[in-house]
Amino acid sequence: MAGDGFTTRLKTALVGDAGARFVYLNNFEVERAWARGEPRLPGTGLSFALATVNRMEEVGVLLSEEVDAVVLKAPVDPGYAAYLESLGLATGTRLVVDHSEPDRCVTADALASPRLLADLAALADGRTYLLPLGVSTDEERLAEVVGIPLATPSAAICKRVNGKIFSRELVDAAGLTPVPGAVCRTLDELAAALDTHLTGGNRVVVKESLGVSGRGMVVLDSPRRGERLLRMLARRGGTGAVSVVVERWLDKQADLNYQFILGRDGQVRFETVKAALTANGVHRGHLFPPPLRPDQVTQLEDAAQVIGKALAGEGYFGLVGVDAILAADGTLHPCLEINARFNMATYQNRVAERFVTAGRYALATAVELRPGRAHGFDEVRRALGGLLYQPGHATRETGAPGVLINNFATLNAALLAGREPYGRVYAICIGDDVDDVQRLSAAAESALQRMVAQP
Repeated sequence: MAGDGFTTRLKTALVGDAGARFVYLNNFEVERAWARGEPRLPGTGLSFALATVNRMEEVGVLLSEEVDAVVLKAPVDPGYAAYLESLGLATGTRLVVDHSEPDRCVTADALASPRLLADLAALADGRTYLLPLGVSTDEERLAEVVGIPLATPSAAICKRVNGKIFSRELVDAAGLTPVPGAVCRTLDELAAALDTHLTGGNRVVVKESLGVSGRGMVVLDSPRRGERLLRMLARRGGTGAVSVVVERWLDKQADLNYQFILGRDGQVRFETVKAALTANGVHRGHLFPPPLRPDQVTQLEDAAQVIGKALAGEGYFGLVGVDAILAADGTLHPCLEINARFNMATYQNRVAERFVTAGRYALATAVELRPGRAHGFDEVRRALGGLLYQPGHATRETGAPGVLINNFATLNAALLAGREPYGRVYAICIGDDVDDVQRLSAAAESALQRMVAQP
C-alpha cells in the first residue's frame, strides 16, 4: 500500500485520484527535445555518454507501486530486480521496448515498438495516466498513439517554464534574491551583460536557456574570453539572436535543490530540500538532510509558494525542482533555475521515506567506473559484501547503515553498446551522520573499483 507516501500525494495532486495507475516514462535529458531549433552556444551541443544517460531510465522502477508500470529500454538484471523486491521496492509492472537503440531515449524506443504500444494501449481504462520525467512533443505523440492521457500539462507549457530565462525573469518579477546577472536575447544584450558583470576579476557563467547537465554553459574568467565568445557568435551571422542568461560566479557554502508538488488547484506542497553535489556544472548526487538552519528552510518554503503561484499562472502543475545556492557570505539565493519536471532527487523520495528515518543521513552518489567487461548485479553484491543495504537493515529496530543501489543498468550500458567502457553505479548511502555516509561512499567506491579491475 502506498499510504500517504510521495506517489500518493503526486497522484492526488496531478489527477485527483490516489488510486490511479501511473505509467512512468523516464526520459532523462528531455531538454534535448526542448532545445531543438533553439540558438546554441559554440561547442555546447556535443553529446557524451548518451548510451549511459539513456539507461538512467531504470531508476524509474523505484517510483513504481504495485498498481503502476514503468517503461524500460531493457529488462532489469534478475539479481538487481530480486534485490529491489526484497526491499519492497520496484513492485510495479515492468514494460520493455521491442528494440532498444543505445543513443535513443526511452520515448523514441517506445514509439518504434509495436508490441509495447499494444501493451500500453491495453492499459487504458480511464484511471491510467502516462507520467514522463518531462514532457516534449515526443511524449505527447506517445500518449496519443496509445490512448493514455498525460498526467501533465502540454509540452509547450513545460518547455516554456523550464527555460532558465523564465526562471530569471520570475525571480526579478517576484522580488526573490537574485544572483547578479541578466537575461540576454541578442548579442548586444550579451555584450552589455558581460561588460557589466565580467569585471574586477569576477567570473561569469553563460547558460543556454534550455541547457542540461553541464552542457549548454560556458564559464568566462576574463573580458578577453568574453570578447572571444562574442566574436564566435557574431561569425554565425543570421539575426544575432541568443537565448542565454549571464550569472556572476559566486563563492558558496552549498548548492541546494528543493522539490514541491504543484496541484491542478494551484496548491503547493513542499516535499524535500537536499544539498546538491555538483562538479563542473554536472549533477553528482545529494546529501540529506542538508546543513541548513530552520529559518533557511522556511525561506525556501516561502519561495516555493511564490514560484508555485507563478507556475500555476502559466498553466503548469506537477512536480517542481528548484536549484538554489547558499553563498559564502550567508546570502540565500532561492531560485537559480526551475526544473518543472522530475530530477534525480525525485527518484530518491520513496527510498528516503522508508529508510532515511528521523535522525539518519543519506548521501546519494554516482560511482564512476571503467569496466573491462559486463558485470551482473550478483557480482556487485559480492563486491560490496556487508556494505550493501540489506532487507534486515530496513527496520527502525536494526537501523544498520548500508549502501542501497538505486540504478544498476548504467554500469554496463556504454560497454554493451560498443562504446568507451565508462559506467556508473548509482547508490544511496544511509547512515547515522555525515561522516558515516561519506565513509560508506568511499568504501563502496573502493570495493567497486576493485571489482572492475578483476580480469
